[in-house]
Amino acid sequence: MTLSTNRRDVLKGAGALAIGFDLSAPIGALAADAPGQKLPGDLATAPKISSWLRVEEGGKIRLLVGKVELGQGVLTAVAQLCAEELDVDLSRIVITSGDTRLVPDEGVTAGSFSMPNCGSAVRQVAAEARQILLGLAARKLGVDAGKLVVADGVVTAPDGKSAPYWSLVAGREFDVDATGAAPLKAREGRRYVGQSIPRLDIPMKSTGTNIFIQDLRPEGMLHGRILRPPAYDARLVSLDASSVEKTAGIVKVVRNGSFVGVIAEREESAIDAIVELRALARWDTPTEGETQDTVHDWLLRQKTQDIHIKTEPSKSTAKVAATIEAAYRRPYHMHASIGPSTAIAILDADGVTHVQTHSQSVFETGAAIAEMLGVDKSKVHCQHIQGSGCYGHNGADDAAADAALLAQAVPGRPVRIQWSRNDEHKWEPYGSEMVIKTKAAVDDKGDIVDWTFDLWSTSHGTRPGARAGNLLAAHYLEKPFALPTPVNGGPPNYAADRNAIALYEFPGQTVTTHFITGFAARASSTRGLGAYANVFALESFMDELAARAGVDPIDYRLRYLKDERGRAILQKVAEMFDWANYRKTPGRGRGIGFARYKNLAAFCAVAMEVEVDRGTGKVRVLRVSAANDAGEAVSPDGVKNQIEGGVVQSLSWSLKEAVRFGPAGVRSADWTSYPILTFSEVPPIKVELINRPGLPLLGTGEASQGPTGAALANAIFDATGARLRDIPFTPARVKAALQS
Repeated sequence: MTLSTNRRDVLKGAGALAIGFDLSAPIGALAADAPGQKLPGDLATAPKISSWLRVEEGGKIRLLVGKVELGQGVLTAVAQLCAEELDVDLSRIVITSGDTRLVPDEGVTAGSFSMPNCGSAVRQVAAEARQILLGLAARKLGVDAGKLVVADGVVTAPDGKSAPYWSLVAGREFDVDATGAAPLKAREGRRYVGQSIPRLDIPMKSTGTNIFIQDLRPEGMLHGRILRPPAYDARLVSLDASSVEKTAGIVKVVRNGSFVGVIAEREESAIDAIVELRALARWDTPTEGETQDTVHDWLLRQKTQDIHIKTEPSKSTAKVAATIEAAYRRPYHMHASIGPSTAIAILDADGVTHVQTHSQSVFETGAAIAEMLGVDKSKVHCQHIQGSGCYGHNGADDAAADAALLAQAVPGRPVRIQWSRNDEHKWEPYGSEMVIKTKAAVDDKGDIVDWTFDLWSTSHGTRPGARAGNLLAAHYLEKPFALPTPVNGGPPNYAADRNAIALYEFPGQTVTTHFITGFAARASSTRGLGAYANVFALESFMDELAARAGVDPIDYRLRYLKDERGRAILQKVAEMFDWANYRKTPGRGRGIGFARYKNLAAFCAVAMEVEVDRGTGKVRVLRVSAANDAGEAVSPDGVKNQIEGGVVQSLSWSLKEAVRFGPAGVRSADWTSYPILTFSEVPPIKVELINRPGLPLLGTGEASQGPTGAALANAIFDATGARLRDIPFTPARVKAALQS
């Protein structure tokens, strides 16, 4: 398989089956009035087969997808699905993804939707294309289509006559809407689906090939850097940039209101110019605001939109013996991307701004940049290039806007923006802080009679969304764009309240979201949105109730978990961990965490063992077992990688990470002031799957973060008897809990 990022490669090639692409299907449209057939995933919004697939000269199959590669392995998995259904070798698949002029608009690559929405669409598209090709071959070979066989794209008749796919195409055969009726390949005949195919992008990354946007250096490129204010709400009062403008190598200083950027021939010149401009600039900076120590109290003081997402009065007739309450807190978390946010933009002679970006929302970001520039959205073309490290809304969209603004000042020359580490840490949108309060009424046996779950959170979704106001640069222009009032996502996926509704069947359950539209610090989407904190709180509280009842934590959960797949995952992880035979030793303990992501995606249970040093408060994770059910696993190793990566990221969040900030700005400006988990601290992690061929593809990239945080807290409690409810579990916090 080849990953194509070159528009010329996509557009060239006479004899290709799909000549044009129909990207105009309205959102929500279904295919070709196919009676009784609902198209799967994103095929429902872009039903034309030519939008997704073409057969090219030389025996290549070009697959066009709107979802993009973030390191989750999605392009390998969809290539497997395409090759499987078309009966071609995987090496024939060439993928173009995330180019707003070439691929179907599949929205944001987020929410673990790539396989359920893109994967299922590609699978059906390839099956429909195969059916069309067999029809063409049947006419050419004079044989009934049912008698034909296909091997690596070559269709063969019983008499030995054959025709390769690429000899059958003449023009617009794929320029039709999918029907949803083409059968998928039988399970026993599959070659790629269910196999752990090595990730096809890893060799390029391992050998240093220019696959990351941070590595690109187009001909004639200029370097840009942005002068950031001292704090988010600061405004530029004065700046005399004349001395900088006269410096050798400086092409232009761009100022628009409080937005200031430098364009230079060399990157070091741009960096030096920003240092000088910072010394010359005078800002009006706010002196009041919250800090990381006051933000949770701030959250509870705000006016809220109260949303009752589940109200189920208790049906139990048992007498309440006690009411137990607890409160849990999550701080602001960074994406802390290893590769700083980067973009390259050029304004061409036709007035079109072309932007190369690692944004997860290329269509929406392109529309937002167009609004910021005051041009029609057709005048902004975005092309996704992989970036080094991110799940969620980091600074990629903002860097794209920075580059687009600077490119307007130097038409015809590409401008490259790469944020500094300081800018990346201080200016990206963080994962929102949260406060969660739980309450349970229990009977004299410790059984739950009623369950109440309240959460307070600001928005987890301020991606551009085709609105300029969510782009950082647009906030500082002479005519600034206001930040749109954020909204909380509703069912079934939710946002701040993702996974707040327990999958357990309690006699009564009340869940309320207290949503705050303001911000104490800039926030948006991190991996899992509110699910990480909600599962941490929910599963920690279940452990507290189990301990109070004197019941094994897994047995206690199984009392209320009726979903058979959920029960199977809990039982699977108990077997992997050898839970039944665990013997405690001083300073060591075990913990469990469970969830079904969004209550509709992958199931995941995590068990772990920790060791706690009572003298220092340091927690060492000794081993982790994780069990996962993602429906049919197209690439089992890919699914395991996602679960394992989620465990590592969650351990880092839960043990170390918290943004430090105040009225004068963010103080977590580097890896010292914002530490993350190191390689030596990563424990052995064992992941096993319950694979369910034939069942729907379930998103799994965000399944393990919540269970991991809860399992960690529960293991610390088991080891020490101290219950930690404030993330992160730093040595100081652990030591204080042990002494209290």
